[in-house]
Amino acid sequence: MIRVRMILNQVDATGFKAMLGSPIAKNVLLQLTFMVVVPFGVCDAQAPGAPNPESGERRSEIGAFLVPSPTNSALRIATFNVALNRKKAGELSENLVKGDEQARRIAAIIQSVAPDILLVNELDYDATTAKLFLDRYLRVGQPESRSPAALQPDATVPYRDLKYFYAGPVNTGIDSGLDLNNNGRSQDPDDAWGYGAFPGQYGMAVYSRYPIVSEDVRTFQHFLWSKMPGALRPQFPNNAKKPNAIGLNEDRNGAWFHDDAVWEQLRLSSKSHWDVPIEIQGARLHILASHPTPPVFDGAEDRNGCRNHDEIRWLRDYISEESRGAYIVDDQGTKGPIRSGSHFVIVGDLNSDPMDGDGRPESIRSLIDHPNIAKSNPPSSRGAVDAAAKSAGANTKHRGNPEHDTGDFNDKNPGNLRIDFVLPSATCKVIASGVYWPSVSESAAANELTTASDHHLVWVDIELEESMAKRNP
Repeated sequence: MIRVRMILNQVDATGFKAMLGSPIAKNVLLQLTFMVVVPFGVCDAQAPGAPNPESGERRSEIGAFLVPSPTNSALRIATFNVALNRKKAGELSENLVKGDEQARRIAAIIQSVAPDILLVNELDYDATTAKLFLDRYLRVGQPESRSPAALQPDATVPYRDLKYFYAGPVNTGIDSGLDLNNNGRSQDPDDAWGYGAFPGQYGMAVYSRYPIVSEDVRTFQHFLWSKMPGALRPQFPNNAKKPNAIGLNEDRNGAWFHDDAVWEQLRLSSKSHWDVPIEIQGARLHILASHPTPPVFDGAEDRNGCRNHDEIRWLRDYISEESRGAYIVDDQGTKGPIRSGSHFVIVGDLNSDPMDGDGRPESIRSLIDHPNIAKSNPPSSRGAVDAAAKSAGANTKHRGNPEHDTGDFNDKNPGNLRIDFVLPSATCKVIASGVYWPSVSESAAANELTTASDHHLVWVDIELEESMAKRNP
């Protein structure tokens, strides 16, 4: 038997409409710029680079907050929206070379959890960033880290060293040439295939201790929304006021937000959907990574709410029987969903809370409750409970249990939400899980680290039967 521990982190809130502190909200008015999108890469990273330069900011004392360590035979999977996005193309890479305090704190959190496989969301994508973050931050022991290696005075490489990574192009910031938001212009960040001021903004990357099977990676960046059966095509409600130049039909149905010519070109993924297979001692585990758009920052047509719903529904269809996912086609032209019986983990900031927020929660609930998803208690933390009580505001009206929250957002609306997920397949046995969100009583120093992002890392540990893994590659 191969024992596997996994972590899942879902980030981004359903209630982003009033989340004025969000990195996305801060960039809404940025002008769209252009850059060449470089090919995706799967790399076996070399020896760690030199430690990053001091930023000049004060570093915390090692805190008392300890995440239970996985055993040597276990696999731990994590997801983390790290909020490492910048306003200009190439800016993040420059920051990482010079020494970036935010990235260093993020790395300390990751090292404290010590995942074997990690998805990071909101890491700007270009030819160098993913590897820079790995070599200069993830593979350099950070003082606040509570990993075993960091506790050794001569340690330079963190415990459970992440060695491989996959990073590829995403739809954010890629000019569509169309007026997708119907404001009379065609080169706003909102007119890109996925919201962004430049290609690769808000990108993502998968890191792993184990080899990534690069030739079998499937990407779905170009999949057309209109090709999804029953797609929620954005439409004005009957009582909508006339927005811009778009009016209403005279019958009982409102007008489509996008005309037919535009609708037939729209891509479903706001970033991309990835199926990244990883070999683990003869077994194969599929990391299903994505980062659906926030279901806000739109109008009465709810175009972002519809897209978020269908980006998540795509995941449900991908892990379902062949007939349900037969419409799916990857960027290489291969048709169909993941092979039945495969071991997988769905990871990412899915921007949808099952109970609260401004999204369409039926989609994320149907994914969590899918028969091919392992049944287990949601990851939780003490810090989330304390934060909800301290912030009050919208949190007092939430129906969901605050201990399951993964994001700390605007107190008035939407409040704190559970939007980051790690969902192992039913072929896996969930052993343990958690959210890196300590209470102040547990560790003030660890709480200082968490200010680096408005999301919190989510982790899940699992066990996997070796015989099943070999039968179902």
